[in-house]
Amino acid sequence: LLNINVGGKSFQIAYKVLAQYPITRLGKLALYTDPVKKLQLCDDYLVQKNEYFFDRDPSIFHYIFHFYRSGVLWMMDEMCPSNFVEEIEYWGIHLKYSQRCCRILFEEKQDELNEYLKIEKELEAELEPLESGAQFDGKFLGQFRKMVWNLIENPYSSVPAKIIAVMSSFFVLISIVGMTLSTVEEMKNKTGKLWMEQMEMICAIFFTSEYLMRLISSSSFKNFLRAAFNAIDLVAILPFYIQILFENLEDGDMQYHEELHKVENVSKLGKVLKLIKLMRIFRILKLARHSTGLRAFSFTMRQCYQQVCCLLLFIAMGVFTFSALIHSVEHDVPGTDFTSIPYAWWWAAVSLSTVGYGDTVPDTILGRMVAFVCISFGIILNGMPISILYNKFSDYYAKLKAHEMSQ
Repeated sequence: LLNINVGGKSFQIAYKVLAQYPITRLGKLALYTDPVKKLQLCDDYLVQKNEYFFDRDPSIFHYIFHFYRSGVLWMMDEMCPSNFVEEIEYWGIHLKYSQRCCRILFEEKQDELNEYLKIEKELEAELEPLESGAQFDGKFLGQFRKMVWNLIENPYSSVPAKIIAVMSSFFVLISIVGMTLSTVEEMKNKTGKLWMEQMEMICAIFFTSEYLMRLISSSSFKNFLRAAFNAIDLVAILPFYIQILFENLEDGDMQYHEELHKVENVSKLGKVLKLIKLMRIFRILKLARHSTGLRAFSFTMRQCYQQVCCLLLFIAMGVFTFSALIHSVEHDVPGTDFTSIPYAWWWAAVSLSTVGYGDTVPDTILGRMVAFVCISFGIILNGMPISILYNKFSDYYAKLKAHEMSQ
């Protein structure tokens, strides 16, 4: 018998049993005749007891010991997959010796653990800034840029930094309110327009200053341009300057072109200006920089894109299927709105979403039966992924909050 001691617990295994697995650590220990090679396989050797000592986990070695006795590697659910893999690799035993049922459950648990660790890493990266204060050491105006970086990127570093973060969110809300009020008929007079223009100018100056401060405090211009939040900041300030540019072009056209050509250009420029002004709505995305909820929502969408795409695929299949069915049973009815399958798409989409505007309704009994099946399918379809998405969102939100508090 070979006497071994694993973490303080003694075991005895027959040499002939170990010899059946010559590539394992204990198999080599039983087959080697050179004492030096044997000592290289263990951590220590007790001469008095003729016992080889291994400084490993004795609780997992029970499964290794059982493997040598039965030829089957058993695995329990409560074991850590990473620790178990590390241990069996040390002993030189492959997972192929385990039963198929155990191996399937073990691999599923291992995948769950890897996915959990991956999500944890991405959640931490979500809160970590692209740069750290240490990157400014030894660089041009490093101390000044580090101070600006703390002001603009680290709201918990000082009271002024917290004030700037609050002001950023405040100006975003003011800008959105101003854009909304500019569409109100009572605010389209000369005084209202002047107030809206002044408010827009103040917000644009603040957003521009904020963007320039981020640019100055960036240690890498390439990384700065790649950052999604910085792209949002740029989209927030571009409409103001593009609007000024187009208004100047419009004035130039009024001076140098003929009357008919002037009207055409003014009309085209007006449409472009409306589109540019509409781009200001993207400023609300700036709130995601200081909102844990918006970050958690964005992170949930990125993690669950497969489920979301699958839901959209099911919706598209439902729309095409039920629009074809409703057209086949309703197209002969006089005055029907289901004159073609494309015309029935809107009804199918509204019914699947269980909104039911009632602007288009079936008249026949068969049509109403199709509508009932369509609505029932929509209820089941909408209920399936919502709970998954909500559970993941609440989980990610709680983890982001916990990371924020720890930081």
